[in-house]
Amino acid sequence: MLTPFHLAYNVRHLDETRAFYGDVLGCTEGRSTETWVDYSFFGHQISMHLGEPFATEATGKVGEHMVPMPHLGVVLQMDDWKALAERLKGAKVDFVIEPSLRFEGEPGEQATMFFRDPSGNPIEVKGFADMERVFAQ
Repeated sequence: MLTPFHLAYNVRHLDETRAFYGDVLGCTEGRSTETWVDYSFFGHQISMHLGEPFATEATGKVGEHMVPMPHLGVVLQMDDWKALAERLKGAKVDFVIEPSLRFEGEPGEQATMFFRDPSGNPIEVKGFADMERVFAQ
């Protein structure tokens, strides 16, 4: 049984964070204070606290891409992934890696996209046509 994860990290501005996670990603805001805000990130709890975001570097080689490390992400059903990709394109989000399919025809075939929040935190969203294949070898 899957259970929600909790992740807390730093952001530079709460207003920009609210606009991005709430308006662009469509996440539901939870509790907040003057220094942090919680969101339901596709059913998982993320807490953004005012501070300097963690350093990232494109050191993760996945397929033909070097991906930003560390990063956070979520795995969605393919229809939900496609809808979010269109929403992000409509919002003119600057992609680190454009929405694309990788490992085509392999057991781990997946759609992916990478982008950053306004504080520079990298986010990956994966899409699977068959969620039973998420951990396929």
